Amino acid sequence: MDNGHMGGMGGMGSDNQEDGNNDIGMGGMSGMMNHGDIPRLAASEGINELSIPPVLERQQGQDFDYEVTAQQGTTEFFEGVSTDTYGYNGDLLGPTLKLEEGESVDVKITNDLDEVTTFHWHGLEVPGEIDGGPHGEIQPGESQIITLEADQPAATLWYHPHVHGSTAEQVFKGLSGMLLIAEGAGSDSELPREYGVDDIPLIFQDRLFDKDNQLSYDRLMNQDGTLGDVSIVNGTINPKLTVTKSVMRFRLLNGANARNYTFQLSNGANFTQIASDGGLLDEPVETDTLTLAASERAEILIDFSTMTEEESLAIINDEGTVLLPFEIALEDSPADSANMWTTDEPFLTEQETEMPVSKEIELFGMADMVTINGKKFDMDRIDFRQEQGVTEVWEVYNKPDMMGGMIHPFHIHGTQFKIISRDGEEVEPNEQGLKDSVLVEPGERVKLLVTFPEKGIFVFHCHILEHEDNGMMGQIEVY
Repeated sequence: MDNGHMGGMGGMGSDNQEDGNNDIGMGGMSGMMNHGDIPRLAASEGINELSIPPVLERQQGQDFDYEVTAQQGTTEFFEGVSTDTYGYNGDLLGPTLKLEEGESVDVKITNDLDEVTTFHWHGLEVPGEIDGGPHGEIQPGESQIITLEADQPAATLWYHPHVHGSTAEQVFKGLSGMLLIAEGAGSDSELPREYGVDDIPLIFQDRLFDKDNQLSYDRLMNQDGTLGDVSIVNGTINPKLTVTKSVMRFRLLNGANARNYTFQLSNGANFTQIASDGGLLDEPVETDTLTLAASERAEILIDFSTMTEEESLAIINDEGTVLLPFEIALEDSPADSANMWTTDEPFLTEQETEMPVSKEIELFGMADMVTINGKKFDMDRIDFRQEQGVTEVWEVYNKPDMMGGMIHPFHIHGTQFKIISRDGEEVEPNEQGLKDSVLVEPGERVKLLVTFPEKGIFVFHCHILEHEDNGMMGQIEVY
């Protein structure tokens, strides 16, 4: 695969995994993700209409606005079989928490699991004490009320647990949900914005099931990232989506433990990327390929206006595997294209590009031997300090090993940063937007422009969840 991006190399299915840990790796290609093969995803047969996560309803008569509860449940992925799962306010995944720009809400978070969990608001710039990182543990049966403020641009964010040592398993079992910041009242945006109709969240994940069709994480996990051969979108196996509007906005989230997704359209046509992790791009980008590492998001527009009901179209990966087929049933006449924005301002100022590096991050290792700057995570150790509101340049280096090394998706809590450069070169247009996660290739040096708007202790880490659990994480105190 180009640039070492992971997409699936053909491999073993769940029947091969029932007796022990999944020893399928994530590499075997140029740039080596790690040192094995990637299980190929089974194509969607287009049997089940895609589940759309409901929008979380505001509470009435309570001293909080919303409630999010982590709980156990069961899900029928396979006909007649109940699989034990985790979910928020339900059996699997969670409702979409939708805020407007500038809105402040009180959220009651409750742990109804039999184990400790946290609630991490991934990409939301909140004080460290409510960020939901490893320090924010909530014991079984306990609740808290926290205040979330959407004091940042409209964006596609998400929420998930972040318990040190257990994050990968809790996400694998189903704990993930969308967190959307919508354009504020009075916005003149012409982008599709009718949730569930022409504005569709898509949570892409891969899962590995044992011979009893259970998510037996302890038996199936891989310390270099647990990979599955079953594709699920919004928790739906073999999904399809009936398209009723001529221009559709899709909010893509790579919610996998480790797999990279390279998205394309089955007819080879272009689509328009309009946003990345933290909001709109500097300018829209026409492309026919989009790669997202674990935890990354993107918003895209697909134009269906020239298609007929007899034509077929699907989102596929770079192997040609169908991930989400579309059924065309347009209810509107072809619409005029939304007015796309342009900007005369550079993405980065000359002053920003010339700032010296003030923090150096070295990512290294694999399995349980992963480190940042030669150290494993220690909750009692502060690795860096940075002043609130002061911009610094971080250089992230992915140090190769003797076998080439793995790619690492690097995530920083509490900030939306800009990517200054990759190995000294200007980044591609689709990375010229606010980001909280960035894929770093073996041997690559990536410079980031980082500002923290809130105080507190925040973590930074590899978002291969098993690497995170194994200690590939550090802490910064913002003062």
